[in-house]
Amino acid sequence: MKMNIKVDEFLSKTKKWSLELEKLRSIFIYCGLTEELKWRVPCYTFNDKNIALLGGFKEYCVISFFKGVLLKDKSNILVSVGENTQSSKVIKFTHLEEIIELESIIKAYIFEAIEIEKLGLKVDFKANEDVILVKELQDKLDADKEFKTAFEKLTKGRQRGYNLYFSAAKQSKTRIVRIEKYKNQIFEGKGINDCTCGLSKKMPSCDGSHKFI
Repeated sequence: MKMNIKVDEFLSKTKKWSLELEKLRSIFIYCGLTEELKWRVPCYTFNDKNIALLGGFKEYCVISFFKGVLLKDKSNILVSVGENTQSSKVIKFTHLEEIIELESIIKAYIFEAIEIEKLGLKVDFKANEDVILVKELQDKLDADKEFKTAFEKLTKGRQRGYNLYFSAAKQSKTRIVRIEKYKNQIFEGKGINDCTCGLSKKMPSCDGSHKFI
């Protein structure tokens, strides 16, 4: 399978995890997937269906499977990226030798992910339960109709994300400060983890300060 020049450029600028990502790239190419650059990170597809992303964080690099919850995970190496994530799961790596050791297993997971797409399997997304809002947020919504409208337009997952962050503050005044800080972002329809560059801070490419790893 042909390598994508945009991914070449991405890897040439990658200072950390370059060897690990190059190795992971070779594994995906071996498995016959189409290589693309999406969300500014390497993405591997099958018949135009997203299979997985590659990316690097400060402490590890990852393979992120879009439908990871459907993988059998016989080797128990998949982890969830967040408590509200219903579909994707990742495999974390901290050194090249680990990837080499798990290469055959990684290939098996990739082929299983391809088979999932061939069969047309879908993730059964569960409806999010109503969010019980922290008092300071509810007070703000009751006092500002425009703000309430903007907040209610957010997905349940994004509402829950903000509520969890606001409620995590121990003092009421801190919760109020947090709400004011993210007010404009809520009006823009963005979630708590959406960077102002348009990407999610949870994406492997963005560390939240517009610096790409």
